[in-house]
Amino acid sequence: MATQVLPDVETRPEGTDTTGNDEPKMFHYVKKAKIAESAVLGNLVVALCGETFPVTKSPKPGSPVCPDCKKIYESLRPGGDDG
Repeated sequence: MATQVLPDVETRPEGTDTTGNDEPKMFHYVKKAKIAESAVLGNLVVALCGETFPVTKSPKPGSPVCPDCKKIYESLRPGGDDG
């Protein structure tokens, strides 16, 4: 299982809004530092669009991405942040 890493910005897509077969309908961009914490401890993460959810799935290439998160991500300056 490969994990997709986004360059220069400390966020990556994470899933929410599950379908009937437990697959997320779309993925949201989330700060990388919070992903492992959520996966291990069950803490909620906050996506760039503001949606809050626990990390349960990793995106696969071609997975649908939240249009709001994508718009925000594309407007960010390269380099990310520390959090």
